[in-house]
Amino acid sequence: MLQDKVIGIYCIIDDILKEMNHKEHNSRTFSDSQVLTTALVAAMYFNGNQSSALSYMKSHVFSHTLRKSGFTKRLHKIKDLMLLLFFEIGRVFKYIYCEMEYIIDSFPVKVCHNIRIKRCKLLQDEQFRGYNASKREYFYGLKVQLVTTKDGIPVEMYFVAGKEHDSQILQRMHHDLPPESSLYGDSGYTDYEIEDLFEEVEQVHLQITRKSNSKRKDKPYMAYIKETMRKIIETSISQICSLMPRRICAVTTKGFIIKLILFVMAFQMKHLI
Repeated sequence: MLQDKVIGIYCIIDDILKEMNHKEHNSRTFSDSQVLTTALVAAMYFNGNQSSALSYMKSHVFSHTLRKSGFTKRLHKIKDLMLLLFFEIGRVFKYIYCEMEYIIDSFPVKVCHNIRIKRCKLLQDEQFRGYNASKREYFYGLKVQLVTTKDGIPVEMYFVAGKEHDSQILQRMHHDLPPESSLYGDSGYTDYEIEDLFEEVEQVHLQITRKSNSKRKDKPYMAYIKETMRKIIETSISQICSLMPRRICAVTTKGFIIKLILFVMAFQMKHLI
């Protein structure tokens, strides 16, 4: 039943925020836990429509909710808390469940059709014009770099401009992966120097799919394992994208990114309830 699932989400979020010693003003009639729960319910069950989620929460779960404008302001104020919550849940899967195998991949999210790029107000720079190799098309927007467990559960995410190549992001990403763990990725992340650096400094084994002309060939069994891992994260990305509407409505860049965070968090939360 949907109502039971929503109450479960609220209990999980409220308990985690209490463990994090999150403090807020005593006079608030609508807590940050309630704001985050409503936002996640919108992403999980209403294609990101927060107005519909607010109406549902008022009639089925909470006796009082905020108006849409007030809710949006509160959500923008707790963006950092939202990310902190996401990474905190990710740490549960990484350190409590002792996962030692992870997968990295990216997927593009366009802010508008190519024909409307010059009129786009959310993003205005050539660095956001990227190429989607799987669909063989150019897009204008962001790339979501996603790290999941071997079961496809998101534990880390990063946002980069659409033009940035996957191999470049590995140089800047701060990973919080357990020592001696393995991180699988497709051939787009090929960079031998970075692989050696990860092994030496972070003690993380980068298991990158090899190209046909690679200097570091894979044995057949390892190539099979890497291909299997790749399919797992591709399935997760497909399920995250299925939560999104055809067009993500946002007035500001921050609002657009907040909605992206919520869609990934919504998929992550589904594995906890």
